Amino acid sequence: MMKVLAIVACMFVLQGCIHKVVTVPVKVAYKTTKGVVKGTAAVVGAVIPDGDDEEKSKQESSKEQD
Repeated sequence: MMKVLAIVACMFVLQGCIHKVVTVPVKVAYKTTKGVVKGTAAVVGAVIPDGDDEEKSKQESSKEQD
């Protein structure tokens, strides 16, 4: 009975440490992945610019003004 109480007490005391051990690597992986995705999106946007939409909107606005 005393061993069970000791184990339960240790679980409550070390709960914060276990939480850190689990969440810190997950946060690092999330931030790394987020940075890679943003970088990839920027590269794709630079290689494949979306200028066609701007040209169409300029033409439509000039037609409306006439």
